[in-house]
Amino acid sequence: MTIETLQVPDSTTRIAHASPSVRLFARELGVDVAKIKTGSGRKGRILKDDVKNFVKKVMTEGIVAIGAGIPSIPAVDFSPFGETEIQKLSKIKRLTGQNLTRVWLNLPLVTYHEEADITDMEAFRNALNAEKTNGELKITGLMFIIKALVAAMQQFPSFNASLSADGESLILKKYFNIGIAVDTPNGLVVPVLRNVNNKSINELAVELAEKSEKARLGKLLPADMQGGCMTISSLGGIGGTAFTPIVNAPEVAILGVTRAKMQPVWNGKEFVPRLMLPLDLTYDHRVIDGAEGARFMATLKQNLSDIRRLLL
Repeated sequence: MTIETLQVPDSTTRIAHASPSVRLFARELGVDVAKIKTGSGRKGRILKDDVKNFVKKVMTEGIVAIGAGIPSIPAVDFSPFGETEIQKLSKIKRLTGQNLTRVWLNLPLVTYHEEADITDMEAFRNALNAEKTNGELKITGLMFIIKALVAAMQQFPSFNASLSADGESLILKKYFNIGIAVDTPNGLVVPVLRNVNNKSINELAVELAEKSEKARLGKLLPADMQGGCMTISSLGGIGGTAFTPIVNAPEVAILGVTRAKMQPVWNGKEFVPRLMLPLDLTYDHRVIDGAEGARFMATLKQNLSDIRRLLL
């Protein structure tokens, strides 16, 4: 997951010597290169390894200005109550937990819940899969959700943006990269599918399958998890009716998806069985207000209910 701006207390701002590619790499990780005191390159030039080491140091030492005044939870000795066992958290879980804590402390988060009628979409998906021969990759509903989400982001640019470090401006992105939260034995990781707007459903299915396999094997590279514009966290394969996903900063919104189920829906004359998909949108309220969040979800709901809209 990406890391929002990391700060070191009592450090002074200075001009950092770093190449444009290193500065871009640092921005993607949310690192202010001016906070890196000395680079390991020639004449003190900052290299990518210096940026990585800075992140590691901040993570391990907990040098984060935000939330410093919040009292910590005291340690408890559980042994008087029964037998216990200590199990170390994986590195991924530790880093993810620290990142999510910073987001929770810094972002005013709002979650909007909605349901989309995906009866026709599922019928089309099943028809597509029926045409595939043995061994061909099947299309999942997530592929359509990705395309529908990007279509909504194109209509609402503030969802494809990041807030500047000073909170004064929006950085609007002209590319559409979608992060997909993947559950692995070591914890949650978020590989990024790039330029989703230019890829077909089949191309996205192949790319996601490849990156998901790399994630489960622990072979994802840092570049595979950088540059996301918005993230999808899908629990549909497990269950649930709703949840509150936490924004993957510096993104400004995240879409949660749970399991679809058949429900009676009133069509004006009678109740008919329809397949309804629960959707949960959490967004940064500094960037997106309630009305815009509702309009965004209404558009996403329309896109999923009638996928022909994706051709418009």
